[in-house]
Amino acid sequence: MPSSQTVAVGIWCAVGARIEPPRLGGISHFLEHLLFKGTKKRTARQISEEIEGVGGDLNAFTTEERTCYYAAASSDHFTRMATVLADMYRNSLFEPAEIERERGVIAEEIEMVRDEPAQYVHELLNEQTWKGHPLANPITGTRKTLSSISRNDLLDYLKGHYHAGKTIFTASGAIDHDEVVQLATKLFGKLPKAPTVSHQHESKPPGPQTSPLIHIASRKSQQSQVAFSFRGVGATDPRRHAATLLHVILGGNMSSRLFQELRERRGLCYSVNTSLSTYSDCGSFDISIGLDGENVGKAMKLILKECRRIAEKGVSVAELRRACDYSIGTSRMALERAATQNYRLGSSLLSHGRIIPPEEVYDRLAKITTREIQAVAREIFRNETISLAMIGRGPSKQEFLSLIKQSAR
Repeated sequence: MPSSQTVAVGIWCAVGARIEPPRLGGISHFLEHLLFKGTKKRTARQISEEIEGVGGDLNAFTTEERTCYYAAASSDHFTRMATVLADMYRNSLFEPAEIERERGVIAEEIEMVRDEPAQYVHELLNEQTWKGHPLANPITGTRKTLSSISRNDLLDYLKGHYHAGKTIFTASGAIDHDEVVQLATKLFGKLPKAPTVSHQHESKPPGPQTSPLIHIASRKSQQSQVAFSFRGVGATDPRRHAATLLHVILGGNMSSRLFQELRERRGLCYSVNTSLSTYSDCGSFDISIGLDGENVGKAMKLILKECRRIAEKGVSVAELRRACDYSIGTSRMALERAATQNYRLGSSLLSHGRIIPPEEVYDRLAKITTREIQAVAREIFRNETISLAMIGRGPSKQEFLSLIKQSAR
């Protein structure tokens, strides 16, 4: 990115919560935390100071299928960022005292999420959507699994997954390709080529869902938080582009059908959103809303009615064009940032095995037809694949089931 004045760097590992053995739930996330706690060359404080001390940003995240360590700063600090991240990735000490201290930190993180209904409802929804499958497990693990993970477990898991065969190094911004390759060779040349410990626990695709699944957590609160999903499409499914535009049309922005109907016309909520959760072999179409418990049933009827209307009658050419222009426009703006480009590189390589040019995606979006939107809506908006979670006051489980059944008429 010649015009950029910054550089973003990422180290990606193709491991996440999905493949964790039940006893070790949360171990990928635990490892992510511990890589910031000191190496042979740097203390935990020195790791953060080396990046933040030059105005940079240093962080990481764990998902169901990947873990990423990343940093961004002014372009003249590229080598520094890459060196610090590589040191963390290859030389972390996992000192017993740090492990126990961080175990307590993650326990607090778990409780923090539970105290935030707007976040916790999505964890409860995930449990329902993928019930009986590893995707249903929380990325942080539980207090029980967290307490059972030993230092030997962590070291074995590291040796089983943090090797060259699962590692990607990405960089974007004001950089030179040859310089990146040369530095990567220096930093990762001695990374093990394959696992040094056998640690295989692969996850099969989820089985089909044949009836609605509902979980209600009663809680006294000013608002009720509701999140529900339909089974959707995976990250490599050819229909993913149509599903993206369907999401934008239904609830992806302030112009969307749900925002206009539930907030602007009826004043039932402050926000209502749709989103896509996509994995290597499956996915979900998610809808969330926060509102007064007395209005939950009314809102649910309206949402399901709108889903059915798109499946039965499709969308207009004008709606489709606005959604396409919105998706391409927001993407172009986001990709002006080195950090977003860096995220695109790693995600594309891990999901598709190649870097997909943005223009290739834009070209496909521009060719989506109203017929394709309706077809993917019919496939996704099937009541038997609804999963729902609610925190707060509202309809009972039986009343929700009745609402879902009536919406099919």
